[in-house]
Amino acid sequence: MVEETGFTHFTKSGDAHMVAVGEKPESRREALAEGTISLSPHAFSLVQTGSMGKGDVLGVARIAGIMAAKRVDQLIPLCHPLAITKVEIDFTLHEAEHCIAIRALVGVTGRTGVEMEALTAVAVTALTIYDMCKAVDKAMTISDIRLVRKSGGKSGLFLHPAIQEEGHDQ
Repeated sequence: MVEETGFTHFTKSGDAHMVAVGEKPESRREALAEGTISLSPHAFSLVQTGSMGKGDVLGVARIAGIMAAKRVDQLIPLCHPLAITKVEIDFTLHEAEHCIAIRALVGVTGRTGVEMEALTAVAVTALTIYDMCKAVDKAMTISDIRLVRKSGGKSGLFLHPAIQEEGHDQ
């Protein structure tokens, strides 16, 4: 039930509750999130060449992100368990800036969206990169985690305002 505040996870008396979605129709829903991790030039080079001592950093981070997307209901208290139908984690290595852009696309056919799943996938992917590289670079910075796009459900299409301003075709 949406109250005057617009927040659906609170009752009129202010108590937290899980939103009832059982009566909502199922629809195809997708969410795309992104974020960045900045590394030292040395750590970036090791990741780029696959030479980090702990192994395939991006491969392990991709699996961690996929696993995280599937377990959001166990991490964020009021999220519903979802039968996710797709999780894609992609990386773009920016050599000049020594950073890795992470994108997570999550899909479901269901009664609630997968924004939290996509955002969590990006966060855990970045944290896994940090964990695998921290012996070489403890000053890495994770930044700019945001929802880029979501589609499906009652509210339809959402594009992040910064993406619209940048004129990117997402």
